[in-house]
Amino acid sequence: MKPRTVLSLEQALSLPSATLRFAQLGWRVIRIEATPAGEGLPGDPNRYIGSRIADDDRRSYFVAPNVGKEAIALNLKDARGREVLHRLLRALDVDVFCCNTVPSRYASLGIDYATLSKVKPDLIWAGISAMGPRYPEAPGYDPVIQAMCGYMEVTGDPRGAPTVMGLPVIDLKAGDEVYANVMLALLERHETGSGKEIHVSMLQAAASWLITVLPLVDFGCEANEITRAGNEHRKFIPTNVYPAKDGFVYLAIGSDLQWKRLTESAKFAGVANDVRRTNEGRHRERESIHRDMAAVTRQHPVDELLADLRAAKIPATRIFDIRQVRELPPLLDRFTQTHLPDGRPVSMQPMAVDVPGARAELAFPPKYGADTRRVLVEAGYGDADVSALARDGVIA
Repeated sequence: MKPRTVLSLEQALSLPSATLRFAQLGWRVIRIEATPAGEGLPGDPNRYIGSRIADDDRRSYFVAPNVGKEAIALNLKDARGREVLHRLLRALDVDVFCCNTVPSRYASLGIDYATLSKVKPDLIWAGISAMGPRYPEAPGYDPVIQAMCGYMEVTGDPRGAPTVMGLPVIDLKAGDEVYANVMLALLERHETGSGKEIHVSMLQAAASWLITVLPLVDFGCEANEITRAGNEHRKFIPTNVYPAKDGFVYLAIGSDLQWKRLTESAKFAGVANDVRRTNEGRHRERESIHRDMAAVTRQHPVDELLADLRAAKIPATRIFDIRQVRELPPLLDRFTQTHLPDGRPVSMQPMAVDVPGARAELAFPPKYGADTRRVLVEAGYGDADVSALARDGVIA
């Protein structure tokens, strides 16, 4: 697929995570931020979250989702700003326009699909919002959607409070849906020549992952099947964290054959009985199984347990912290990278899937509005025109 051009009115994480994936493919991604207004800090609020890395508007939380992009600042509340947007769409032959503002603002900012598709009929338009355009005022915040869609109800200790997940999974899920659906739209455009309007609801996208719990309601499930289970698996037993002499191991028994191999080893022979030969039987004795398993594992060091489990072909691991993940051999040559303005390297998350020709090294994120003048000149504006737009607050 040839490199494409993406204009993205983006902030926070959900949409920047999507457009990062385009940047990794070598596509041109130009992020649009608002011009300064009122007393707030200019541009994406995430610019100012985390420790100072390069300067005040490129802090630690902002860097990884925004490498490899360009940045312009444009006042879309001003009719002249909307004219600039239209000119950019045509002059740069933009393939994809994205946004993640609330839908109630689409029309007033002139960024709705009906408006922009008149400017460029083959444009692919993608928007992320909390619950789609039927709920135009709803703000989309990852932990709030986690609470709303049941994720917190199924996460954490069953004896404790509902728990938010340790990563912003709904932001990232919504971003992946933009990525996937834009790719589908590009394929369709190749066949039809037509653009497409894509709406990603964070709530709906998150609910699509409830595949192991939501259908159980109509199956007459027990209450404990659709609530918190801690580190256990609700169905496959034993799958859990177990204490060792010097840490913890996580092991997963996914079949009766694996259980047979586990209990044929000397260490775990004592946890077997006739009832436990099947997963259905183990389910009836799940609490006593976990106690029996822990009584065995806490007598031995992690490395010894893992050696026995590998010999029995049982999926198992020690629990790694983030620093240790950076050293995992399967990942060492897969991390993407950028460089701070002073030249220091920064390792970032790998691409989800290896893609031939993708960019493992991406430029450090630009400062707020850093590319505005250059991009407008590229679109045919003269220096005097650009200066006038800046003086009038249409650009920054």
